[in-house]
Amino acid sequence: MTPDTRIAVCPGSYDPITNGHLDVIARASELFDEVVVGVVDLPVRKGKTLFGVEERLAFIETATAHLRGVSAVPFSSLVVSFARERGARTIVKGLRAISDFEYEFEMHQLNRLQDPDVDTLYLMASPQYSFLSSSGIKELARFGGTIDELVPAGVAERLKEELGR
Repeated sequence: MTPDTRIAVCPGSYDPITNGHLDVIARASELFDEVVVGVVDLPVRKGKTLFGVEERLAFIETATAHLRGVSAVPFSSLVVSFARERGARTIVKGLRAISDFEYEFEMHQLNRLQDPDVDTLYLMASPQYSFLSSSGIKELARFGGTIDELVPAGVAERLKEELGR
């Protein structure tokens, strides 16, 4: 890593990755030299994941293969510790609605207490993805809804296998 390399981490559970996540990751890849998609191994806030960390990493790697400087890495530490380990000074997060802001604002303040040198950049969701959430996608899949335009193809197939009726 050179001193002028700009590295960001995009942390999340990505259970599963959605086209909204991919939009934020792609936009971050235009702003930074390297974007590390941090896949939290055991999310505390969301509980048990539908897909294991290896499968979530594979979904991300396939979906971001065309993006320059993007990699996917598992982590199970504080996000600021993960950022420091990767040489990143920026955490990139997407915001869909005011409810996201309230949670993310609290996380930002806690992260800054842990490491004031790591900052957070928020990207507003693109309008066509402002309603997408992994939990909403899983609910649609569980009840036979159409998800093909909301997640990458491989993810849609696996969701239908796991949750389809």
